[in-house]
Amino acid sequence: MQKGMHTDTERCVRAVRSKDARFDGWFFTAVLTTGIYCRPSCPVVPPKPENMVFHPSAAACQQAGFRACKRCRPDTSPGSPEWNERADLVARAMRLIADGVVDRDGVPGLAARLGYSPRQIERQLLAELGAGPLALARAQRAQTARLLIETTRLPMAEIAFAAGFSSIRTFNDTVREVYALAPTDLRARVPRDASHGTPGVLSLRLPFRAPLNPDNLFGHLAATAVPGVEEWRDGSYRRTLRLPYGHGIAALTPRPDHIACRLTLGDLRDLTVAISRCRRLLDLDADPVAVDGLLRTDPVLAPLVDKAPGRRVPRTVDADEFAVRAVLGQQVSTAAARTHAARLVTAHGTPVDDPEGGLTHLFPSPEALAALDPETLAMPRTRRTTFTTLVAHLADGSVNLGVESDWAETRALLLALPGFGPWTADVIAMRALGDPDAFLPTDLGIRRAARDLGLPSTPAALTARAAAWRPWRAYAVQYLWATDSHPINFLPV
Repeated sequence: MQKGMHTDTERCVRAVRSKDARFDGWFFTAVLTTGIYCRPSCPVVPPKPENMVFHPSAAACQQAGFRACKRCRPDTSPGSPEWNERADLVARAMRLIADGVVDRDGVPGLAARLGYSPRQIERQLLAELGAGPLALARAQRAQTARLLIETTRLPMAEIAFAAGFSSIRTFNDTVREVYALAPTDLRARVPRDASHGTPGVLSLRLPFRAPLNPDNLFGHLAATAVPGVEEWRDGSYRRTLRLPYGHGIAALTPRPDHIACRLTLGDLRDLTVAISRCRRLLDLDADPVAVDGLLRTDPVLAPLVDKAPGRRVPRTVDADEFAVRAVLGQQVSTAAARTHAARLVTAHGTPVDDPEGGLTHLFPSPEALAALDPETLAMPRTRRTTFTTLVAHLADGSVNLGVESDWAETRALLLALPGFGPWTADVIAMRALGDPDAFLPTDLGIRRAARDLGLPSTPAALTARAAAWRPWRAYAVQYLWATDSHPINFLPV
């Protein structure tokens, strides 16, 4: 698939006629005769080509005056893979909008995070997405409101403010405009028993593009889980979340056609951010057809892809946390890294209450870790220096691992820190920054897999050989890792 696909009318029409779900989120179909917009896989009879116009975002459809289809619910389709594949201004802005920055800090706050003027950002988003940052954030608020209306019995006033609306009137007007129904009518359409649940707990479905192989995704998260912060229980990965307005707990369960997500939030205003971070953790907006299609062109990787297609890159809900854990994991086993992290959590993490038991803390913030006594760290002096230098830079903001960070620039900053070699910088780029092309040629597991598969095993030669896998080398890493019998490659039982 390609950037700006909505401009290729012939290709879009073919996708709509074939009801191809792979294109959901890449573009949206607005129907001139009905005033409704749909996802490409909408089950209704496709309209005539002359009655279709195509837009790159739900926000652009809404801004053009179209309402969301009640059958295919286009506002809930997977996000465009582009925003996690690209490192340009538009992609970085979209990641920040998904993380709720416009709702919290407005367009000036978004611009400040990106280092551009509000006018520059507005112009670029309008040119590529047909909607500015306010319209994109409004579409996201409408989707959050719909989710709360349909899955809780909260009063509408509470939903309005939890979804990020500044007033109840704006909430009512937006819901009516986007869904052609009043909020109370939207709730009335839901079966009565479907909107009840445990108070304070939200249950929802996270969509993805098929195929999705959960083995290495959940296997990795479970095998490296830090006690108190993460656990695998009853077929679900559970973990605590540090969120803008409070803390939360997420439970994520793989299903054949979705990820079941159960969220316990201290403040409902964090719902949008919690969903965005869970999707990012599981790499749910990836395009596995594009990734696997390219990797299959390599005769060495093709059998690995065919055996278990749809591998995702296990990422993180907290980039600072992952960076700290990457340093703790330098040159030690997975079990030893967990032990080091668990000690930090017990001593410096923020206690939380888990109604289900098992989870006890948020992972310590960089500020908390920067204040600790280095002599209390049970690790070699050189790694202690690496650790204290990293947390100091994270705490003062001189190293920023946020979703808006420039991947190449941030990797260079990390490599300049003492004790940071290519492996540490690249694993942070892959799992914390989300760079889909990050590669780990010095990783022991990768070198072992390369040797067994007949690939070059020296870092320089393997990097040269892996050029054919670009821009998806982070996914090639998952397939190479999967040749080993390490627990990270297997769904826990």
